[in-house]
Amino acid sequence: MKVIWSKFLEIKWGNYSLLALYISVLSGVVVAWQYDPATPFYSVSTIDLLIPFGEYFRSLHFYSSQFFFLFCICHVIATFEQAQQYSRKQWIMLTATLPVTLLILFTGYILRGDSTGFSAGMIAEAILLDLPLIGQPINNLLFSITDNGMKRIYVNHIVGFCLLWGWLAWSHVKKYRVSFNNHIALTISILLFSVFVAAPFEPDHLGVTYISGPWFLVGLQELLRYFSPMVAGVIVPSTLLIAIALLQKRNRYYRCLLIFIGCWLFIYAILTLIGFLR
Repeated sequence: MKVIWSKFLEIKWGNYSLLALYISVLSGVVVAWQYDPATPFYSVSTIDLLIPFGEYFRSLHFYSSQFFFLFCICHVIATFEQAQQYSRKQWIMLTATLPVTLLILFTGYILRGDSTGFSAGMIAEAILLDLPLIGQPINNLLFSITDNGMKRIYVNHIVGFCLLWGWLAWSHVKKYRVSFNNHIALTISILLFSVFVAAPFEPDHLGVTYISGPWFLVGLQELLRYFSPMVAGVIVPSTLLIAIALLQKRNRYYRCLLIFIGCWLFIYAILTLIGFLR
């Protein structure tokens, strides 16, 4: 076990995540050039069927973005001990990049405009509108699907959330220098993976009564079956984010926070498994 852990720590997860980010941004420019938020479903269908190599670039953008998020999580775990020297403000800003990354991935799902994307967007909007007082303003800022379709989500996906992520992470990211030449194996792996595995795109299926959302929100979707949107969609996720933001060894409640995060993730994994088995 110690050998596996030491090997895990030796991997340059920060470089891997930045490399995946570069690929995601470059392929995203190609996809965005062909995408029209006014007709999302037709636009994605056109990219896959009519644009030369369109399906490949959409898959490359999708999977490189997923790898970026997963590598970021590994990077946070691997560098946790080193990060203890950061101030509370620096640590909060860095951990805040994780939910912002999820927002970028989530809006990417919605922009597909297929059955999964549209349903995910409407669920998110319903959760926000369920919040008293602040729900409507936040929805108008982030989604506003009912009133504006995909336009606001599109702007937030390619500009708003990306700028927010850059602002939160810049003081940390600027320390890294990553070259494709130094990570040829990983670059080729991501490029080839996107050749053989197409990005998901699910047209409407008549008679289907259950639609599984993005993999990272399946547990939350399952939680919504038992609790109100306020509890399942806001309070429960917020407890995890707050616990991570406070998770520094100098905190007197460090051990309690660590146990809470471990239990939270374990229960969420079970809910996710139940959701996938439906």
